[in-house]
Amino acid sequence: MAQLMNRDEFRTALEEAIKGKSANKAPFSVAWASGKLSRDHLARWAENHYHYVGPFADYLAYIYANTPETYTEAKDFLLQNMYEEELGGDRHTDLLIRFAEACGTTRERVENPDNMSPTTRGLQSWCYAVAMREHPVVAVAALVVGLESQVPSIYRRQTPTLREKYGFTDEEVEFFDLHIVSDEIHGERGYQIVLEHADTVELQQRCLKICEIGAQMRLLYTTALYYDYVADDLPITELDMAA
Repeated sequence: MAQLMNRDEFRTALEEAIKGKSANKAPFSVAWASGKLSRDHLARWAENHYHYVGPFADYLAYIYANTPETYTEAKDFLLQNMYEEELGGDRHTDLLIRFAEACGTTRERVENPDNMSPTTRGLQSWCYAVAMREHPVVAVAALVVGLESQVPSIYRRQTPTLREKYGFTDEEVEFFDLHIVSDEIHGERGYQIVLEHADTVELQQRCLKICEIGAQMRLLYTTALYYDYVADDLPITELDMAA
């Protein structure tokens, strides 16, 4: 029978729930980091990624609405995160569209939901469902710890390739530079919210399970991008999947 963990034990368990399921392991990510994708492949990524991350402030707003007033620091974090997504400097989705246009697609194609894959639609729907229906601490575990905290490690592998292999400018890859920094901060604050407020055995176990599911969802989404858009041009046998 599970027992209530202290903060250190719970932190380790959360990290273990994600370990081994990083989207870095997906063939699309491996191809990207090794410079084997075309700009057209990257454009398809942007057209899909917009519909996953574009509503992120909406996801957070649902969590914010469900969070008790006594969780002051958690509500402050959610509000700040929403502000940064939509109002703090350049809107994050505009930075993503700037990169997409540099890849050769258009704002109209990026914003058109008909251009996302069924798997991307499933990830977006899962994010909405978790944000609206789950206990707010469990929702933070899913969307901030399980998903958002992965971003810096993913983009640190991919962003140098965008500059060195593809020749994108600093302005064109600002979306990635920004999230390497901001999502590291957001991910850590997400961890602290979960560690502070998952104060029962049931809540801890729910957080662990949904972190694992969140990591699996992002891995599935990224893997599907390879099979939907890349596999016909780049066989998986040409990728170093052990890297």
